[in-house]
Amino acid sequence: MTNSVLLSIDGPIATITLNDPAKHNRLDPAGLKLLREAVEKADADSAVRVTVITGAGDKTFCSGYDLGSIPAGERKDEGGDNTFEVVMDRIEAMRMPTLCALNGGVYGGATDLALACDFRLGVKGMRFFMPAARFGLHYYPSGLRRYTQKVSPSFAKRAFLLSEDFHDTELLAVGYLDWLVERAEFKDKVAEKAARLAGLAPLSMSGMKRAIEQFAQAAPDMPSIRQTQRACANSEDLKEGLTALGERRTPTFKGR
Repeated sequence: MTNSVLLSIDGPIATITLNDPAKHNRLDPAGLKLLREAVEKADADSAVRVTVITGAGDKTFCSGYDLGSIPAGERKDEGGDNTFEVVMDRIEAMRMPTLCALNGGVYGGATDLALACDFRLGVKGMRFFMPAARFGLHYYPSGLRRYTQKVSPSFAKRAFLLSEDFHDTELLAVGYLDWLVERAEFKDKVAEKAARLAGLAPLSMSGMKRAIEQFAQAAPDMPSIRQTQRACANSEDLKEGLTALGERRTPTFKGR
């Protein structure tokens, strides 16, 4: 059986690859556990100065979280070490810079995985969408924060409230991507950026990374946000949205 997440370390550069292209590198609970383990191992290696996160294949970086795991995950795994939110937060907290190499489309929770990294390099032709409102899911707070903080409130509203699809050049224009390159240039550009990050002073980089993130933090009403998130997780609308998604029909939301 092929591991759905691979880790390779080459001197100062660690590369984590989401390795299930037949399923568009979708993450299920087992894959999340493997991703967290890879992150922990890379972060614990004092020789590593940059971590690259990418996907296998040339179509999709990652299609997000396995939707069939959402109902059980919201109830049973809340507070565990391998919930989607916890793993994304752990990626964001890595001590050294991280580069998300988006080899293709990015969808659902994977859009936040990319934002949990410090830099995002995309390939021309890629697409993006965040479908949470299409089936009634209230996204977790730290993901909403990253969208708002690392791109803009306007982009967060377009992605979450309108559930807009975005194409490659739009993602570059709004600031979701730092770089956008032709596929033929992609691997070389990833290697170039990773090598540059690996060659800079690690103490100053790790310190400034933390400082920049702290300066950008806001102080939202977390108890209120969590309460709304729980209400949505147990709502009839979410059940209807997920059922409609599986039945390939338009959901009928009732606001309860």
